[in-house]
Amino acid sequence: MIFDIDGVLTDGKVLVMENGEMVRNMYSKDGYALHLALEKSYRIVIISGGNNIAVRTALNRAGVKDIFINVKDKLQCFKEYIQKNKLSAEEVLYMGDDLPDHQVMSAVGLAVCPNDSAPEIKAICSYISPRNGGEGCVRDIIEQTLRSQGKWEISNW
Repeated sequence: MIFDIDGVLTDGKVLVMENGEMVRNMYSKDGYALHLALEKSYRIVIISGGNNIAVRTALNRAGVKDIFINVKDKLQCFKEYIQKNKLSAEEVLYMGDDLPDHQVMSAVGLAVCPNDSAPEIKAICSYISPRNGGEGCVRDIIEQTLRSQGKWEISNW
């Protein structure tokens, strides 16, 4: 599973502090879902054009190791990642929300997005979460995936 950050893991809003620092808002249940997916041996990858050290730190705390930030060409990053890890594009779920995600989402096996995504993104998605970016859409798609594979059971925790 590959996720974008801004508009997916965050609500897309950026609070610009007086010192120039940009603060983003994340949903704690998304973080738990990421952690749970990793515990159940799912591969979680982040590809983002943004560059926020605090978000990287939060993702590392959840156990995410494959984090690519400040990426100018998401499609190239995606291609290099799947080649290096011997994956096929058809094996990949990608959740993005805006035009910079379109090329990668068009190349993967399963494109999904938050409810508040750009219309061009919604048009290519197999699943549109009823949740907005930064408001549980990541939890939703991870939960749907684990449920469909019989891995979202209380007895397994």
